[in-house]
Amino acid sequence: DQVITFHRKLKPNWKIPKEIGLIYPFGQEETWQVFEAFYNKYFRDSEQRTFLFGINPGRLGAGVTGVPFTDPKILEEQLDISNTFNKRHELSAIFVYDMIDAMGGPEAFYQKYYITSVCPLGFIGKGKNVNYYDQKDLQEAVEPHIVKNIKTQIKFGANQNVALSMGQGKNYKY
Repeated sequence: DQVITFHRKLKPNWKIPKEIGLIYPFGQEETWQVFEAFYNKYFRDSEQRTFLFGINPGRLGAGVTGVPFTDPKILEEQLDISNTFNKRHELSAIFVYDMIDAMGGPEAFYQKYYITSVCPLGFIGKGKNVNYYDQKDLQEAVEPHIVKNIKTQIKFGANQNVALSMGQGKNYKY
């Protein structure tokens, strides 16, 4: 419920550089339906979980479904959550679900881990995904949202002894 409530409060009114578009997946009712179905299926408890922090939602995965590293095809075929979204894969989603499968599958994985993003909304520029750290002015503009995002989500039941960065470059350094 905390995850759903937090995301319901996200608004697409961020002030970001003009040449960058904001990816706000929650403007569609179907996104809310699949988002809530996912979190009700895998997180209906009060267990503490280790957080895995990705960068920010991408245009083909969480930018559509609202669920981090979960594209419409995986949502339906692997998680049994039907949707009418365009069934395209996002490369990072394929990688993440290969890892999840190697760790026992979604039920076992999500009992121990919570995947989120450092920045809760995504960005697009020239038709491609943009990361929050790709431009200094973008990073500075979204930093208050990042701080609020992390502080709020820690209260969801984070294992505060360890957090994992998905990637070893700029996201990890940040």
